[in-house]
Amino acid sequence: MSDETVPAAGDSAGLVNGLVSHGDSKTRRVYETARSLHSGAVKDLLSLGVCERCIFRLVAVEAFDSDLSSVSTSTLRSWIQSGDDETGSSESNCSRICIVCLGILQFVFSDAAEKKLVKSDTSSDYVARVTHLVKQDRHEFDSFGLEVSVPSTIMDYERAVLSYLKEKYSTEGWLQRDKISVKDALKVLILDPLKASLGAQSDSSSFHIRLTYSEASDEALGVSKTTHESKRRKTDAENGSNCISENSFEKVYEPCIFSVHCNKMPIFFSGRYFKYSRNVSQSRWIIDDERMGEASVEEILGGNILPACLGDSYKFHAAGREDIDVRMLGSGRPFLIEVQNSRQCPSEQSLKEVEEKINNSEKKLVGVKDLKCIGSQCWAMMREGEAEKQKQYVALVWIARPLEEKDFNSISSLKELKILQKTPVRVLHRRSPLDREKIIHWMKVEKIKGHSHYFLLHLCTQAGTYIKEFVHGDLGRTTPSMGSILGCRAEIIQLDVTDVKMGDE
Repeated sequence: MSDETVPAAGDSAGLVNGLVSHGDSKTRRVYETARSLHSGAVKDLLSLGVCERCIFRLVAVEAFDSDLSSVSTSTLRSWIQSGDDETGSSESNCSRICIVCLGILQFVFSDAAEKKLVKSDTSSDYVARVTHLVKQDRHEFDSFGLEVSVPSTIMDYERAVLSYLKEKYSTEGWLQRDKISVKDALKVLILDPLKASLGAQSDSSSFHIRLTYSEASDEALGVSKTTHESKRRKTDAENGSNCISENSFEKVYEPCIFSVHCNKMPIFFSGRYFKYSRNVSQSRWIIDDERMGEASVEEILGGNILPACLGDSYKFHAAGREDIDVRMLGSGRPFLIEVQNSRQCPSEQSLKEVEEKINNSEKKLVGVKDLKCIGSQCWAMMREGEAEKQKQYVALVWIARPLEEKDFNSISSLKELKILQKTPVRVLHRRSPLDREKIIHWMKVEKIKGHSHYFLLHLCTQAGTYIKEFVHGDLGRTTPSMGSILGCRAEIIQLDVTDVKMGDE
């Protein structure tokens, strides 16, 4: 554009030489900064293949400004060239991939999903593309955190260029200034437009947008010498300025591969579950590709909560566990479901519907109550409470002799009974061999009419007590045991958990 051409209002491309007065204040600042750049350094960097925005990063005295995002690449080049044609045509240089940022600040990249080259002259098209990809993921959010990941080799390339500049312009003040990194510069360029486009604020949110750039592989480049060139530039930078010359820098033939990933911090759901079947494990149990039991508490609860959140996956946590053949009754066992990367947080009504679906299932293997969304701090609280909890059981016990009246008193009179348990034989293959001291807080016996060898044993114990071993003694590995207390062989037939009291209850 000639000096005589009058630009249309808002046309930043027309802000050349004497016509800068026609631009807005932001564009004027960019123009003035461009014209103040060291002309010799600009010429050198352009000839090396450094892009316009990297030149602003490396040479400008002023801080890198978001105003640069609204000015096209071709306009920036026309401003910083100052009419010097020795660096080559604007069109040919604009099409080159920057040897420092690898196209990142040029808004040029290879789309990872669509496998095609994408070019944007300003940040607006780039931001529109990121916005589309984020909204495509169906996340609900009113704020976000922005993360940028770039290839580590960019730092090597930048060091090499700075070493080259220091050799030629060591006394210049702009060279001593700290340089903003490529990824921070990208954030400066796109953050405000992205906030406006998404209609959300930027903060330390639980929702994160991650822009990932990875360097194109040799296969993608299709150039056999690429690896050699990359290593040479890195070696030159490490060996010091004496090794840096214009011949140290090679063209970049392919921009970075770009992808957008959205991730939300886990959300947690708490409640209490019931297990009504003696053929349902707590967690998914597979041995040699064969399922143990009919189902699991984990799959029933998580499988119903996950769709309500539109999440990627879930983790199940419970305050203790029961064996597959033990029912969980009474007030239920506290649990947490941790949902990864949820797109939405279900309403109270939605959670009520999840509860009803589980509780009204045809097989009625598992039940749930008090299902609600909670903060992540409750995970720590549950773990603290679990260490202090008490558990109540009812066990169907058989003994080798008829139950006598004196047995009722001898059992019920035992309060805060301390027992010593070695790691049970049945779990030695997966648990360390330890001695554990546990407390039986109280016990009482309930007769079963017409069955003198059988009775129901109600007991309250410290968390972590092995109830089955307390009844039969585990070959003498638990002392005292119900068998040793009654002076005869004792076996446990069935076991139910009837209450789990946390430390704060």
